[in-house]
Amino acid sequence: MRKKPILSSIQNIATTRFFNIQSMDVEFSNGERRQYERLKPSSNGAVLVIPMLDDETVLMIYEYSGGTDRYELALTKGKIDDGETPLEAANRELIEEIGYGAKRLTYMKAMSIAPGYQSSVTHIILAQDLYAASAQGDEPEPLEVVEHKLADLESLVYDDNLTEARSIAALYMAKELIRQQNISD
Repeated sequence: MRKKPILSSIQNIATTRFFNIQSMDVEFSNGERRQYERLKPSSNGAVLVIPMLDDETVLMIYEYSGGTDRYELALTKGKIDDGETPLEAANRELIEEIGYGAKRLTYMKAMSIAPGYQSSVTHIILAQDLYAASAQGDEPEPLEVVEHKLADLESLVYDDNLTEARSIAALYMAKELIRQQNISD
């Protein structure tokens, strides 16, 4: 039943440092035509990392977010640099943002943010067996690192400072994966 539409034209209509805004002429299998617009990132995608200090304690950050013009509670995240794999990018971002590297990185899933108009992909990575490490990152100021217990996840997701859906979904995914790991140990 699902037959992918035909794209007859894709044009960049605006470009910023981070995005290309594209116009797409789309023809559906029933002959219906529409024009779509989408944000196409100029990067290789991004990673979002769930750094676990132990099986119960996740390290999160407060970081200024331009979109909401406030400090948001979130997980470590960042762009994948040219030549990096998602796991390499995850470990680099951990070291730059929270002062830890990870001996064990588990790829969990690729997520989109708003697939109706944005083609960004974020790779969700669980980081365990942390060790102290640091490197200069691209943050304009030091990030505040805070500890939260996965046992308190139900109340944490209602914290007004935690609004990013990717972080919330990733925390639930990590809690379940860690539970499964502990059952099989």
